[in-house]
Amino acid sequence: MSVKIILLALETLLLFLFLVPLPVICSGNLLGIIVSVMLMIITANWTKFCGIISKIWGHGAGKFGLIFVITLILAGIIYVGILSILMYKAQENRPEKANVIVVLGCQVKGERPSRMLRRRLDAAITAMNDNPDTLCIVSGGKGDDEKISEALAMKNYLLEKGMDIDRIIMEDKSTSTYENIQNSLKILDELGMSHDMTIVTDGFHQYRASLIAKAQGVENVTAYSAYTEPRYLFTYWVRECQPAFCSRCTDRLSGALPNALFHAGQLTKFHENLHKKLLKTAQRYARIKS
Repeated sequence: MSVKIILLALETLLLFLFLVPLPVICSGNLLGIIVSVMLMIITANWTKFCGIISKIWGHGAGKFGLIFVITLILAGIIYVGILSILMYKAQENRPEKANVIVVLGCQVKGERPSRMLRRRLDAAITAMNDNPDTLCIVSGGKGDDEKISEALAMKNYLLEKGMDIDRIIMEDKSTSTYENIQNSLKILDELGMSHDMTIVTDGFHQYRASLIAKAQGVENVTAYSAYTEPRYLFTYWVRECQPAFCSRCTDRLSGALPNALFHAGQLTKFHENLHKKLLKTAQRYARIKS
């Protein structure tokens, strides 16, 4: 079996991993599909591709450009590897004792939490049982296509599962992770509590959420991570690498430039809104097809 066939098989498998989540569409699987297809085209036309590279290499400017591109690709691979390790560590960072539990909202279908949100809430129940004296803030506003706020849907679910109503605090104004953290901190200030928080969200989301929290002054951020279906793991992991990279860069810029626009969460809000729009488009398409 030739190397070419083996590479094409691996690239086809990579493409499959990003096609499996469909009809869910986000920047994660869009980027994965584009990269996979590009790799397959290059591998299938390897001889021709090498000829083009040789011609470019023959020119001074072309040689410099190729070296720059190769260096950029290698740096990107190394950075994504390091980022993946940090993301994994963040999702496993459970507290010895939680100060407050903050559950980050996501899509509500009608008046019921979506499957992803139910899994976050199941993780929140585990956190509440492990920390019986700790308050839980359910954070999430009402989307245009939602009948009730994410916070209310989460509260109802937790009550159905037998959680104490006195331990649940609703925050129903947020539209992004940045606002989830920001508005939850305001509640902690009103209650006279410290800003240490345990965030409940999907594992792939924990690292970026912790960066956003630390950018707003939270010193101790811990995590209870929800289970993610394997078919979505690659797509959402790649999706999170993009804003996490922006968060790392802007976190450094914010130290030199005091402008609030450089806060990590603010600059990733565009990414979250884009994802929501893509998700709505996919849902409308699925309804038309059915």
